[in-house]
Amino acid sequence: MKRRQFVEQTSLFSIGMLLAPYIANSTKKENPTILLVSGWQDVNIGDIGHTPGLLHVLETFIPKATVILWKKSNGEEVKKLLNKNFPKVKIIYGGVNKDKDVDNPEIMEAFKKADLMIHGSGPLLVGADNLASWMKHTTKPFGVFGTTLEKPSQYHQSILQKASFIYTRETKSIEDLKKVGIAGNHVQFAPDATFFMNIRDDKRGFSFLKEHGLEDKKFICAVPRLRYTPYHKFNPNNNGWSAEKVRQVEETNEKYKEIDHAKLRDAMIAWVRETGNKVLVCPEMTYAVELMDELLINPLPEDVKPFIVKRGYWLPDEAASIYAKAHTVLSLECHSPIIAAANGTPCFYIRQPEDTIKGQMYYDLDFKDWVFEIDNTTGTQITNRLREVWKDYGKAKEKLKVSMDKVESIYKNRTAVLKTILNKES
Repeated sequence: MKRRQFVEQTSLFSIGMLLAPYIANSTKKENPTILLVSGWQDVNIGDIGHTPGLLHVLETFIPKATVILWKKSNGEEVKKLLNKNFPKVKIIYGGVNKDKDVDNPEIMEAFKKADLMIHGSGPLLVGADNLASWMKHTTKPFGVFGTTLEKPSQYHQSILQKASFIYTRETKSIEDLKKVGIAGNHVQFAPDATFFMNIRDDKRGFSFLKEHGLEDKKFICAVPRLRYTPYHKFNPNNNGWSAEKVRQVEETNEKYKEIDHAKLRDAMIAWVRETGNKVLVCPEMTYAVELMDELLINPLPEDVKPFIVKRGYWLPDEAASIYAKAHTVLSLECHSPIIAAANGTPCFYIRQPEDTIKGQMYYDLDFKDWVFEIDNTTGTQITNRLREVWKDYGKAKEKLKVSMDKVESIYKNRTAVLKTILNKES
């Protein structure tokens, strides 16, 4: 046996021993059932992408499992998207009340059938109540896969302390968990599941490319973002924000929107003038559609504007098809670069400090040369790095492959532990 294999198997055995109290509660089925809670909102192709990404992880590495998706948001378009790409996955809906009971008998039936519950990727423990209900009604294991757990609340800590596995989507969350006494071999890094999203809509995507004269690998994508997502503008209850919070969000966004996007425009201008190729300006979130002209298009020099194409809001499968054909994706949003990377396209993440600690996963996966901390970055620096990519595209593609191979290896190792929890042969 090779040393690397021995170390990996020994590590998995050790983790399995640590999880023995939970494994004892598993049902030892050859074809287990997994209940996945995911799908937090449908106004962001990144949030949508979490779910198909993790479904693909599970179908790839635990292929004998039956998966039931307990979806939090109930948008019909996204449901159709998931049904089309994962026809074997049953989707259920329902809420949890203050007593941690559910309002849909289908959920209780899923509790009976499932051998393991997984909380999917997200910005925090969004499905805490869902997990709490599982804990109340079953003694079976559960865990978290690819979630940011920055400064967890007391309520979230009480749940995480009983988890069989905790896979944070960046390593900074591991440090935060240690500070509240949650540590051990069952706490590991597993990047955002959007990195494994494999759904595409080539028919629609390629039709758009043809219509707008966007040729394979001869256009870049530019994705805008305000410092704070203005949830108060499209949430009926003002997103629960106080008047002071709304004022802070709006003032911060107003202060930085031109400063930030001018840096992205510098790279767009250089690309057009030096290569003679086009730029697709596109959104990651619904709110960005109405801002693209103001932030990225109208201020451009007149000689550059004819090379700009604009795209309205889309679903992640069409975005994936178009990003796959792009030369490079430059984004102030976090997940468009991830979708690009999943489709073999080099990507830049221009990170704003307000965008939580999730950006740490880029450093964890050795993307550091393609991450730009916006307050410490000039438009010239972004442009120079983009120029390096187009001057030696083969090198950039090789660099991307190394990081994506690391992603797949991590998913394979983490799901091996899940199989151990399910008492299956790995």
